[in-house]
Amino acid sequence: MKRTYLGEFEELVLLTVAVLHEGAYGVAITDELDRQTGRSVSISAVHAALHRLEEKGMLKSQMGEATAERGGRRKRLFSVTALGSRALHDIRAMRDQLWDSISPSALPVISL
Repeated sequence: MKRTYLGEFEELVLLTVAVLHEGAYGVAITDELDRQTGRSVSISAVHAALHRLEEKGMLKSQMGEATAERGGRRKRLFSVTALGSRALHDIRAMRDQLWDSISPSALPVISL
């Protein structure tokens, strides 16, 4: 099977969908990304990433119920697929392996 690579923003969006779980829709994802990263993120960039991730098979979506707060409009809710979960676990394992391979003297000491 061909490995599908994710850019940093796609990875953040995929992780955020997992964080929000059943409440993952465009505006909520954008707000959570702003909150978690401290970066201002446009809704259109989030929608583009959601579309790419769905095309790659890492996300699936379905229409939620109509809500009064949205004037009777429905939300498109996103969830992580098995392929998306596998990609996130593989990325985490690779990053952990790289961090574990760094010599303690290789990075300057910083205070957090």
